[in-house]
Amino acid sequence: MDPDGVVRGVLEELEGYADEARRKKAGTYYPTSFKVLGVPVPDQRKVTNALISKMKGAAPDEKLSMALALVRTGVFECQQVAYEMLSRDGRALGLLTLGELLELRKGFDNWISVDTWSTYLAGVAWREGRIPDDVVIGWTASADPWVRRSALVCTIPLNQISRGGRGDPDRTLMICGKLMRDRDRMVRKALSWALRELSKRDSDAVRSFIGKNGDILPPGVVREVERKLATGRKDGATGAAEPDRRQMEG
Repeated sequence: MDPDGVVRGVLEELEGYADEARRKKAGTYYPTSFKVLGVPVPDQRKVTNALISKMKGAAPDEKLSMALALVRTGVFECQQVAYEMLSRDGRALGLLTLGELLELRKGFDNWISVDTWSTYLAGVAWREGRIPDDVVIGWTASADPWVRRSALVCTIPLNQISRGGRGDPDRTLMICGKLMRDRDRMVRKALSWALRELSKRDSDAVRSFIGKNGDILPPGVVREVERKLATGRKDGATGAAEPDRRQMEG
């Protein structure tokens, strides 16, 4: 298999789905230094599915190399294809080292990249014991707010049923406690998300955390989490449960 040829093929397929209006919208929705083509998520998934079929007989290490090559293109959609491809291959995902995970996250500067990497790859590796707690704790002290956000979003696979989460209030609240004084907007939003996701598995633990730390936590986080606990929804409306997101939470 020719890795460079495969990467060129993926890029050509993505370019065929490029949408200029969507590309321009990305400038305000998730500003990034990555090159954005403006490919809709369903079309991006078509490209991912085609790549997975093409790589069906490849060894896990070949898939890791392909993912790294896609990320190195500097194209946002190539990065997203790489993350999803790895997330859907248990053997390749199981081989990811910390060094490779960090290589895959290079250039983080927007919430979609952070959240996809954290929920698809790093959070799963942490949950399964391939990343030690100390590493994720270290991310909470980073000077980079995107890295701090990633620590919180890595708790989502610990608790989210659709991502294989079994519920882990201890580690989730440990990370939330490290960042509850953080006032960066994107970190605050991730803190709210982490607590709301845990509330679906252990509402008592979240109520206790809010009760003990309500004076320290950002007021907006407290409001959103309390609404979630009371109504099952972030916005406070009663009725159906909070819908799944096609993209991660911003």
